[in-house]
Amino acid sequence: MSRVMDWDGKTLPDEMRSLPPGRYVVEAVSPASALTADEDAGLEEAISAVNAGEKGLSLDDVRQSIRPLLKR
Repeated sequence: MSRVMDWDGKTLPDEMRSLPPGRYVVEAVSPASALTADEDAGLEEAISAVNAGEKGLSLDDVRQSIRPLLKR
């Protein structure tokens, strides 16, 4: 179960109090970057094409193409 919380570095957040006892990994979440105008337009174009009945890419093809972008 994932929880996102804001922490002041001092007090225990309510999101942590509600978790059951156990071991947890806590990792900072970097803010999501906004899409560029070209990226946003490309997504809108792709959605429109799929909605119009055009064949889109398979899920495996999409995963393969974005995997390098997700690695840090």
